[in-house]
Amino acid sequence: MMAVLLATTCAVVYGTADFFGGLATRRSRVLAVVMLTQITGLLFVLPLLPLLPGRPSFGALAWGMGAGLCGGLGVILFYRALAGGVMSVVAPTTATMSAALPVVVGLVMGERPEPIALGGVALALAAVVLVSRDSGSIVGGATLGPILQSLASGLGFGAFFILLKQVPQDTGLWPLFGARLASVIVVAVLALTTGRTLRPGRGALPTIVAAGILDMVANVLYLLAAQRGLLVLVAVLVSLYPASTLLLARFVLGERLNTVQAAGVGLALGAVALIASA
Repeated sequence: MMAVLLATTCAVVYGTADFFGGLATRRSRVLAVVMLTQITGLLFVLPLLPLLPGRPSFGALAWGMGAGLCGGLGVILFYRALAGGVMSVVAPTTATMSAALPVVVGLVMGERPEPIALGGVALALAAVVLVSRDSGSIVGGATLGPILQSLASGLGFGAFFILLKQVPQDTGLWPLFGARLASVIVVAVLALTTGRTLRPGRGALPTIVAAGILDMVANVLYLLAAQRGLLVLVAVLVSLYPASTLLLARFVLGERLNTVQAAGVGLALGAVALIASA
């Protein structure tokens, strides 16, 4: 039950971080937002390292850096897919892949959730697809390049969840330090090789900092949830994060949910209830 609570809270926080990140990209270049949120998260986790019991080890840092590498590449590919494709294809493809990959890997590794929990997993996968749909976009405009990039992005996010699940439980938050360090390096190398500016737009820095802090808080919650629950259940619950982004857009920005997205939010709540009751 604790793992379900942590994973559900993690999804809410991830979704909130994405909401702030989306606001920031309206005022700044995407790569600048990604880089500054990653640096903010790194600075945020440093004072937390001595607070949770654990010690650094090669294994913890290696698993963490592998996760950060996959997550960093996933973020870059996701934004590139959005730039060249349509949201109604890119978002559900990425979100579904990031949820489905950990489920498959968890089952292959021998995890066997209760049947009612597996029903919740199936419901959650459907919810991820529905809440990510944008009826205002034209699916027919999709091209192969953005679709492949969104698939690769989802694999990156899914691998992030899988690799963090493998870290030893006595290492505290050191895997997250390794993960964020790796992602900062990836984005910095990309910025240097492409000559992109990393300067934020006017007035965007507070929003970027909020997004970076919330993203790291969500990473902490995921790590704690993964240490207490099955990968199959925890990762799919965390992947429901688009629901909270949509709700924030609805109540803060006044954006309207379409019928499909509203149905997805309802399915997400049902999925959490089923998994929690198992």
